[in-house]
Amino acid sequence: MTVTVRSFAKINLGLRIGAARADGFHELLTVYQTIGLHDVIRVSVGRGSGIAIECADPRVPRDESNTCFRIVEKAMRALGAKGRVAIEIEKRLPVQGGLGGASANAVATLLGLERALRKRLPAAERLRIAAEVGSDLPLFLVGGTVLGVGRGEQVYPLPDSPAMPCVIVTPQVGVSTPKAFAAWDRIHEHGLKPHPAEGADAALKRRFSTVVAESMGSAAESGAELTVPAGSDRMNELGRGMSAWLSEPYSSAPSDSLARGGRAENPLLWLVRAGIENDFEQVVFPEYPELSVGKSALLSTGAKYASLSGSGSTLYGFFATRPAGMRAAVRLRKQGWTAQATVTLPRRAYWKRIFDC
Repeated sequence: MTVTVRSFAKINLGLRIGAARADGFHELLTVYQTIGLHDVIRVSVGRGSGIAIECADPRVPRDESNTCFRIVEKAMRALGAKGRVAIEIEKRLPVQGGLGGASANAVATLLGLERALRKRLPAAERLRIAAEVGSDLPLFLVGGTVLGVGRGEQVYPLPDSPAMPCVIVTPQVGVSTPKAFAAWDRIHEHGLKPHPAEGADAALKRRFSTVVAESMGSAAESGAELTVPAGSDRMNELGRGMSAWLSEPYSSAPSDSLARGGRAENPLLWLVRAGIENDFEQVVFPEYPELSVGKSALLSTGAKYASLSGSGSTLYGFFATRPAGMRAAVRLRKQGWTAQATVTLPRRAYWKRIFDC
């Protein structure tokens, strides 16, 4: 039996880079958000042994360097299963684009493998294996709006928001994440420097930092490397606090520019306006000026907020309505950009659509 799975992408709602750790990684803080763009993964298990990967895109590795290969190796051992696993990857997402394509492919492969074998790993074991393969794999075992800390692999589900129209721009350049981190280290010799609180938005920035500090403190106290989506009592408290924070009347905002959206505005937009930024823009934009131009192009077509996703090169913008996003995508394509209109994918929709192929 061949199992077909949608492999949805993610964007980063802000990304803050901390000091380099002893293991070579950096401390990170980000809010992940799944979106409607996806690859398609097909998994089958037959007689024999080994792992075979097929993909029409020559940039996708077919050996043990592929995240799908590595996660299947670990999952087969954990499940005590035997057989030859065949994986077909239909790429629709950009490679090295900052959308988490390879990581999403691996998690989709794991889910397809479980269904093909009619066996299922415990949630904690799934998360452990995913984190071993890559830092941003665990987020795809949660979906929706997800807080990521540690090196990004400690994941906590945040209160979901309604689907938000967005436009994804994929410039024709690939950004190397290791090189982007190296560039960050060169200009921040002692790790993360404090971000100055600017203007009237300082109170919102402090509030977001407090919420984050609580989450990181919870992880440190528990000693856990990652958290099961059910979460601890402290994480549930964090979720309730974030939910209350997002639902406060906008009239209490310290900046008129933040309050203009009104109560009908999507909470995701309120979140990104709270002062979170993508630190990678500081090092990626000078190296690839076209990405800064792409962000400006999104804003000029009506985006309420625009940002680099991850280390790039993908950029995204949030729009007030789906028609506005679709019109913007058309305008951007006329300007020569590769642009797609889509929506953010809340947690329930994410899990409903994964196998709905």
